[in-house]
Amino acid sequence: MKILESTIEIAVRFSETDAMGVVWHGNYLKFFEDAREKFGEEHGLEYLDVYGEGFYTPIVKSDINHKASVYYGQKVLVKATLEYHQASKIVFKYVVTNRATNAIAATGSTTQVFLGVKDNLLALIKPPFILDWEAKQNWKEV
Repeated sequence: MKILESTIEIAVRFSETDAMGVVWHGNYLKFFEDAREKFGEEHGLEYLDVYGEGFYTPIVKSDINHKASVYYGQKVLVKATLEYHQASKIVFKYVVTNRATNAIAATGSTTQVFLGVKDNLLALIKPPFILDWEAKQNWKEV
């Protein structure tokens, strides 16, 4: 199966750290968000595109495993990999690497569902525009 992924380098800002200068654990979700946004730009699946098709994609599950510290002034590389699922959901896996040490700082995942903008109904099958997008990517389960 074709692997769909994206990476983004992020410089750690002072406001993202705690009193010890370590990236506060909750900011990893922001790093994941930045990686998803970059993925959308690179692969033609941006948030406004999904909204334009009449859907929101709220996160219904997130998971983070913290492995090593990252400090103010350092940079991280965040890799987001989209997993293929037949079900009507979007699942990303993440690896956050500290560029200064090359240590994996965190791993994690997020799961999103398709929710209709007009009716707030959950899409139980993949919306047609997602099936079309998958076909254009030549990306499917083997």
